[in-house]
Parts: sequence; structure tokens; C-alpha cells
Amino acid sequence: MANLPVQEISLKKAADTASGSYGPALVSLAVLYFMMGFITCLNDTLVPFFKEGFTLTYSESSLVQFYFFLTYGVMSLPAGKVVERVGYKKGMVLGFFIAALGALLFYPAAVMHQYPLFLAALFVIAVGIVLLQVAANPYITVLGPARTASSRLTLIQGVGSIGTTVAPLFGAHFIMSRLLEAGASSDAVKYPYLGIAALLILIAFAVSMLKLPAIKARGGGVPMGGKKSIFSFRNLKLGVWALFFYVGAEVSIGTFLTNYVADTLQVAEEQANTYVALYWGSMLVGRLLGSFVLKSFKSSSVLAYSAMAAIFLIALSVNTSGYLAVWSMVAVGLCNSVMFAIVFSLSVEGLGSYTTKASGILSTAIVGGAIVSYSQGVLIDHFTWGIAFMLPMVCYLYILFYGISGYRHSTMERM
Repeated sequence: MANLPVQEISLKKAADTASGSYGPALVSLAVLYFMMGFITCLNDTLVPFFKEGFTLTYSESSLVQFYFFLTYGVMSLPAGKVVERVGYKKGMVLGFFIAALGALLFYPAAVMHQYPLFLAALFVIAVGIVLLQVAANPYITVLGPARTASSRLTLIQGVGSIGTTVAPLFGAHFIMSRLLEAGASSDAVKYPYLGIAALLILIAFAVSMLKLPAIKARGGGVPMGGKKSIFSFRNLKLGVWALFFYVGAEVSIGTFLTNYVADTLQVAEEQANTYVALYWGSMLVGRLLGSFVLKSFKSSSVLAYSAMAAIFLIALSVNTSGYLAVWSMVAVGLCNSVMFAIVFSLSVEGLGSYTTKASGILSTAIVGGAIVSYSQGVLIDHFTWGIAFMLPMVCYLYILFYGISGYRHSTMERM
């Protein structure tokens, strides 16, 4: 799951500074990240469920991801403005309530069995998720010593990865298991999403009761080279596209993995959906390994090798069969694990006071999850799985280019 970049912030006032007890707040943020990961990756279950329940094409079913990730493109910058006005804590609470509202809308959508209503509900959920990420990320960096901020962020994002791993298992048991009996009904999603809504509201009230530090955004110094326009930075300009293609490839593979595994192994979608959990779970493993690897190797080199490995694994998968094909595709998640963090860090290198603005621009690139997944759905409808998976391979080719020569250590050179 892609996370919005963290703005550079400073501690303005901490309610618990004297005691230094940030434990409850960190636990709350861990729960927040778990829920964001869980809700986002539960979409991978909804795609095959709606495809069967509404007799949709692959491209039509991929609209689940299209409308969800489209929200990042249109709401990231407005969400930042909202958070600036109401504050980070109220922004988190508001995000939970909006996401809960979207989850509640699943009930009437299921009663009326209307696919467009589900898409509208998903859009509302996504608005809440975007607001949550914009508001919550800065808190992680101030809840404790500055020297351990990166480790706290990695730990909290790791909890989010647990949510992305659990979601497909939850979906397989509570939603996909009822696929055959559902027929022309979408009742299987009513009560799971009512439960999600209730939990989100409960968390919102809990967060509203917490005493959290008041924080504000701050500049990061003068950018290298004295450039006036943010779009004059080569690493950022090319990095936005690298992030677009990364999120697009990551989401599109997760979106269609259930159907791909079901077709490859000739098993039911319920069984195939468990492999999606392994795909996202491998990202958690990869992040743990990556934290050590990146201490010894250049991040751009790690990015390039990860992209090459992803290309090889996809090519191996579509040119083989059985479990080799399935496990090869699942293993792409391991390659994905470090890409987002590397691309983001390389894109903002040397931007100084432009960093916060660049973060907003990079946030909109997450819309790649909408564009690429829908485009792959169209390819699956008209061609074979092999041809369709050439699209994420092209995405990784661009990431390979960025790691090898797109990114340059010196930001002095204009394009």
C-alpha cells in the first residue's frame, strides 16, 4: 500500500512533554495505519466479488480501484488545505468519520444492489483515507526523540503492512466465501462494512480524547542550485512519474491477482484470494529486509535491482504455469516493498524549502493506482493474461530507468 509522503514539521507544543509518555498516541497511530492498510487492500477482494456478482468485465470491475485511487489525484492537495485549517488532530478525526460514512453507504448500496452506489461509497471512503494520511503522518515524527523518527515511521508503516496482509484473509472468509450463494445479491458486504464503520467511529472518538502535540509545517532550508520553479528539478520531475508507475504496477497486480491465480490453478476465487495476502505480506518482509540493505547499498541501485527482479518475475510467471507462475507473481510484492520510500526520497533530495510542496505533488502521483489498474483491466478483457501483465512490466521498466539514469545525485542540472 502506498503511503502519502511525510511533511517536514516541527513540534510546536506537546501536551505530554513533561511526562514524555507518547505510548497511547503511538498505539492509536498504529491502529490508524492498520485500518488504512486494511481498508485499502480489502478492495482487492471487492474486485472479483463485484465482477461475479454484477457480471462485469475486468475493466468494469477495476473501477473499484479507479475511483478509490482517483481520490489521491484530486483530494491530496485539498486535504492538505483542510488539515492546515482545522489542525492535524481534528483532521484525523474528520478522516475517520468520513471513511466511516463511506463504509455505512455500503449498506444501502447492497440493499439496492447497485454497483454505481458502491463506487460512490468507495470514493467517500478514499476521501477519508487521504485526509487521514495527510493528517496522521507528521505526528509519527514528533512523538518521541527526533533521532528515532525514521524507525518510528518504519514501525508504524509496518503495522499498516499487517493490515494489508490481513485484509485479503478477512475478505476470503467473510466475503468471497459467500460468492456462490450470493448470486444476484451483494449482501455479503453489508455487515462486514457496517462493522468497519462502527470500528472507525469508535477510533475517531478515541483519537478525539487523546492529548496530542500541536505541530506545524516548516521549511527545509534553501534548495540546492537556487532554482525558482519546483518543476526545474530533474529528480522530482522524473520521480513523479516513477511514483505514478510504481503505485500503478503495485495496485494492478494486487487487483487482478485473485482472478489470475484462480485461472492459473483452476481453483475457486475464495482459495485464490489467500495468495493476495501473501503478495501484500511479502512487502512487510521486504521492508524489514530493506531497512538493513539500504544501510549498505546506494538506494538508487537497490531501486534498479528491485525493478529488474520484478520484471524477471512477471516474465517468468506469464511464461510458465501452475504454482511456479503463481509464486513468481506473488514474489513481486517483495520487490515492491522498498520502491515507494526510495523513489520519494530520491525525488525530494536537495529540494530544501520546496520539500513540502513536492510532497503534495508526489501525493497526486498515487493516482497511478487508478489509471494503470483500469488500463490493465481493458487489456485482460481483449487479450490474454500474458499481454495484460506487460503493462506493469513497462511500469517497472520506467522505474529501472529512474534508478539507473533518471535520478542524478546532483540536482544542479536542469532538464
